[in-house]
Amino acid sequence: MQSLQIILAGSLVSISCGLLGCYLILRKMAMVGDAISHAVLPGIVLAFLFTGSRDSVTMLIGAGLVGLLTTFLIEYFHKKGKLQTDASIGVTFTWLFAIGVILISVFAGKVDLDQDCVLYGEIAYVPLDLWITDSGTVMGPRVIYISGTVLVLILLFIKIGYKELFLTTFDPAYASAIGISTALWHYLLMGAVSITTVASFESVGAILVIALLIAPPATAYLLTDKFKHMLVYTCIIGVITSIGGYYLAYFTDASIAGAMASVAGVIFLLVFLFAPYSGYVIKTIRNRKNNYTTSAN
Repeated sequence: MQSLQIILAGSLVSISCGLLGCYLILRKMAMVGDAISHAVLPGIVLAFLFTGSRDSVTMLIGAGLVGLLTTFLIEYFHKKGKLQTDASIGVTFTWLFAIGVILISVFAGKVDLDQDCVLYGEIAYVPLDLWITDSGTVMGPRVIYISGTVLVLILLFIKIGYKELFLTTFDPAYASAIGISTALWHYLLMGAVSITTVASFESVGAILVIALLIAPPATAYLLTDKFKHMLVYTCIIGVITSIGGYYLAYFTDASIAGAMASVAGVIFLLVFLFAPYSGYVIKTIRNRKNNYTTSAN
């Protein structure tokens, strides 16, 4: 039962991160997800300092606001400061993440958070972190309810704004021409990434969140040219990553979050090499056959 709970929690996080990661990959903003996942740390700490509570809603609000600030600063430094996008991302997220680490260090006695928890997480503790009602009823692992709620919100966000997100991703000029605000949907997407990131912090940590934001969508991108198929493949790969990562950690007595990230990387490598149409090995074999046929003729 505990194994199922851990795998379920990992799958929920994988699907939420992967769906948003599809848009980040196609917008060539994959590293923005990395930036947000680190930069929201001061938002989490400040939310706790102001409220004295680790309530999930408070953390989500704090992280969401700092996530939007991160996006704004990246755009501002890029457009006004004439910095390249990668330089803007590097300056912004390292600065904000460092501030978060300093806040944790300075207020260590007041903040019930630590750097290791935020970076690495511990998904193995999911079955122990239970939601208990005021009447004493045990509802099950709290992380599953939080991750499930976030996934539902992400699905609703994509369903309601599918047209706008699609157009602003593939043809922002056309979207602007027909009256769709590219800036608004850009910030809404970044806000969704921020919320998903902080909701996943406690269970899987920032490093696995980054892996799940990028690896499954990048893998799905190599498998199909159709966006809807990419979304579906990303969800499937995310679930496989969670299951494979759990059993890899079980048999090797390793970190579950680390094992899941490793499995995500292995799946990407296999697809990169052996994908039916775009795989490196397959393309090499096909080219050699074509060259051989041409030479024979």
